Amino acid sequence: MKSQFKNFNNCFFIFVSFIFLIAIYYLHIKQQVGNDSTISEYLINYQGGFTRRGLIGEISFQLANYLDLSLRFTIFLIQSLIYFIYIVLIYLYIRSLPKNILTIVAIFSPVFLFYPIAEIEVLARKEIFLFVAFIIFLNISSSKFSKDISLIYVFFVFPIVCLIWEPSIFFYPFAAFIILINNNKDSFKKISTKIILSFSSSVIVTLYLILNLLSQEGHLMMKESLINNFNENCYMSCELLGSKSSIMAQILAVKGLFSFKVFFRYSMIVLISFLPLTILYYNSILKIKVLFFSKFNNLLIPFFIIISSVLFLFASMTDWGRVVNISYTFSILTYLYLLKNDFILVNKKIFFFDKFYTNKKKMFIFLFIIFAFFWNPKTQMRGDIASNSLYKVIYNTSKRIFKFDGFRIFNDSPIIKFHKKYIE
Repeated sequence: MKSQFKNFNNCFFIFVSFIFLIAIYYLHIKQQVGNDSTISEYLINYQGGFTRRGLIGEISFQLANYLDLSLRFTIFLIQSLIYFIYIVLIYLYIRSLPKNILTIVAIFSPVFLFYPIAEIEVLARKEIFLFVAFIIFLNISSSKFSKDISLIYVFFVFPIVCLIWEPSIFFYPFAAFIILINNNKDSFKKISTKIILSFSSSVIVTLYLILNLLSQEGHLMMKESLINNFNENCYMSCELLGSKSSIMAQILAVKGLFSFKVFFRYSMIVLISFLPLTILYYNSILKIKVLFFSKFNNLLIPFFIIISSVLFLFASMTDWGRVVNISYTFSILTYLYLLKNDFILVNKKIFFFDKFYTNKKKMFIFLFIIFAFFWNPKTQMRGDIASNSLYKVIYNTSKRIFKFDGFRIFNDSPIIKFHKKYIE
């Protein structure tokens, strides 16, 4: 088994390196596209007054002015740097960690690391700052550090993340759960006080952002500053800040798109993509007593409780694929933290998958590839399921790099027609 997990480290390094190279390539392309959503949210700044999601945009604005660079290239540099930090942190955190085959399958879920390059509309969106902040939090929440360090970190760093992307607060229950576990020997009153004080700054910042929306005059000033300084239009996320700035406006805009088809499709997406991780949560139990969580026979119900706040984002955002990606990232990183720090006892039943891998390796690999690389949800809630994800990434990237139009040996054959319609 040790050699097997040594192979995992090598394969995982190649995998994250591949993802990083593809990501940087597309980030460079996207900064040249006039209507790209990844760029649009980085255009939001404080030139028209303090507003939500404006911190990174203001930093980009000031850096571009100071260094005499184009705003888009400055954004590209910031996105590339934060994505590089994210990939390095992910690799260092996950390497040598898997203790069973099912954990490896969960790590390669199509809604985790591979998703942003399968759906490049999601690539390096502002939640990546949230991912980096959370991984650092998990690292300093280990036994190597004082318990107070993670509390201080939450108090000072998490509100900064809220200034970048305020929906971050809906994922903070995962961090609160980690704090509960690390302070399990404290009384209920003491633990509650620590959590309330730690997250108080984030709550205050978020409430301030919600209650102090950017005025129409301020939004116009922000748009004019982009035009006057960089000849840059305020579009998409930047433009919507002026028309859908309130929570109610966002909810009403999404409500009209609800349908049985949308709910059914995404129920299946969550069920399938989360299945390996759900099995892991179901077959794991905390070794220590943590308030009311100790009353459950496994971690599945506690997991549902922790993630339940995310439902609000499905009610207020149209890019549900993005919400699934963020939710899964937090879910698996939290589980891996529990595994890494020996907080859980794993039921031996899941070693069925290890036996299946050993006895029917070819079939396992075939099913694994289908699960991990042959499908993914589209970004928008009404989008269909994408197929042949890995092939499309390689094929479409190759077309751009080597500048060929595609395979046209037998233009009229059913296979080529299928290829053009569903793959290209």
